[in-house]
Amino acid sequence: MTSSGPPPSVPYETSDGRTGLSLTSCTERRLRADAERNRTRLLEVAAGLAAERGAANVTMEGVAAAAQVGKGTVFRRFGDRTGLMLALLDHHERQLQAAFLTGPPPLGPDAPALARLRAFGPAVMRHEHCHSDLYLAAQGAPDRRYSTSPHELRLTHVTMLLRRTKVPGDVELLAHILLGFLDTGLVHHLLTQRGMCLERLETGWNDLVDRLGART
Repeated sequence: MTSSGPPPSVPYETSDGRTGLSLTSCTERRLRADAERNRTRLLEVAAGLAAERGAANVTMEGVAAAAQVGKGTVFRRFGDRTGLMLALLDHHERQLQAAFLTGPPPLGPDAPALARLRAFGPAVMRHEHCHSDLYLAAQGAPDRRYSTSPHELRLTHVTMLLRRTKVPGDVELLAHILLGFLDTGLVHHLLTQRGMCLERLETGWNDLVDRLGART
C-alpha cells in the first residue's frame, strides 16, 4: 500500500508465511501507541462530523475545532483532506477486503475463480453505494486514486482471479479495465444521472466477466 492510504488489513500473498520483526524501545512503542490513540480520536471526530454534515462538508479545520486541537495536528496525522477521507474509509474497506479474501463463497476463496470474479463486481458496487458520500469525497486527485491501498489490493485480487480463470491476453491490463467498470464516480453517475439501477449494473458486470470467461 502507499502513503496515500492505510496498509491492507489482510496480507494478500507471502512467500513463506512469515513477517519481519524489528526491535523497538519501550519509549518508541509508547510514542507510537500515543500517536495511534490520537489518530483514532481524530477519526472518531471526523466520522461524527461526516454523519452529521455529510462527508463533502468535512474539513481539516472543522475536525481540528471539534477535536479541540490545532489544525497542524490534523494535517500532520493525515497529510491533507484526501488523506483524512481515505483514513475514514479504512474501516469500511477492511470489511469488504475480509469478505473477498477470507469470506464464504462465492466471493471468498472456496469458490471457482470465475464465480468469485462474478461476485466481486456486485459486492464492490453495493459496498461503495452504501458509503458513496465518503468514497466520492475521498477520490481526490486522479493519480492518488489509482495508488491507494484499497485499489492496489483490488487490482491484485482481480488479476489473480483472471490468471486462475486462464483468460488469454494481458491480464493486468484486463484487471484495470474491469476495475474501471466499478469506478465510484462512474457508478454514482449511472445511478443518479442516467437513472440506472444496481441490478442493471450487476448484470452488465456479469455479462462482461462471462464474455472473458468464454475466451478460455
